Amino acid sequence: MNPIIVRRAGTTDAAELLRLMQALAEFEGYADRFAVTEAALIERGLDATLASPRFIAFVAPAPGGGLAGMAVIVERAFTFDLRPSLLLKELFVDPAARADGVGSALMAAVLAHARARNASNLVWDVLPDNEAAKAFYRRWGGAPVQAWERWALHP
Repeated sequence: MNPIIVRRAGTTDAAELLRLMQALAEFEGYADRFAVTEAALIERGLDATLASPRFIAFVAPAPGGGLAGMAVIVERAFTFDLRPSLLLKELFVDPAARADGVGSALMAAVLAHARARNASNLVWDVLPDNEAAKAFYRRWGGAPVQAWERWALHP
């Protein structure tokens, strides 16, 4: 088995990153509202010349070409402790690559990035019925946040 390589996504990954994002949207039930395009991915995060990208994506290339998985991070402004807070917006592994360690390799890259940024925390959302994701995150030391309720407003 070849080692899993994880790297920061670039402009040439836009089409495959979009494919994985669409697959996640389908899995999570919002494909009908999914509005991301390749151009938006490049303009908002994948273009290496951006001074302040709105997101960072890590990708795991698949051995046969394309991408086996992705992790998308959004950095929130400094919090009460003057350290950034990172939001793991998306972590998705192509079904064909599951159980190969791709998710763990992506999570390790996300944690390394969080440590390099001296982040105060890393947070993410999990669908209530996604027991596989909950078990995965628990193996990494993650736990549900009990101190806060998640709220939303859709203007």
